[in-house]
Amino acid sequence: MHVAFAIGRVIVGLYYLFSGVSGLLNVGMMSGFAASKGVPAPAAAVVVSHLLLILAAICILTGWKPALGVGALVVFFLPVTLKMHAFWADKDPMMKMNDMIHFMKNFALLGSALMFLGIPEPWSWSRSRSAAPAPNPPRAAA
Repeated sequence: MHVAFAIGRVIVGLYYLFSGVSGLLNVGMMSGFAASKGVPAPAAAVVVSHLLLILAAICILTGWKPALGVGALVVFFLPVTLKMHAFWADKDPMMKMNDMIHFMKNFALLGSALMFLGIPEPWSWSRSRSAAPAPNPPRAAA
């Protein structure tokens, strides 16, 4: 089970890392899309949201402070999903379907991120595990 978890962490972590880096490399294009959805300060929103994805990726890949990574994903997914993929507001049937697919995908990814909170820490093969101090041996009574 530990191997499956490690493989899953790599897959999910790389997904978020790729998404975060890709967003930062395409700020101009993504800012225009965010502006079309009514996002205030779209360039700043794109940069901050993709930095959150990179932070989450680092936490998931390394196992360092996974709750912080999950928090970054929650802060990313809630506004992005509700603002950028508000399918209920779309008039065009194709846009409605596209936004509904992305809304549901993001909602599922949010749920899977929250499941990471149920895994006891430190995670196997984690930066946190190797950095944890060794427990003190019990002292003999004097």
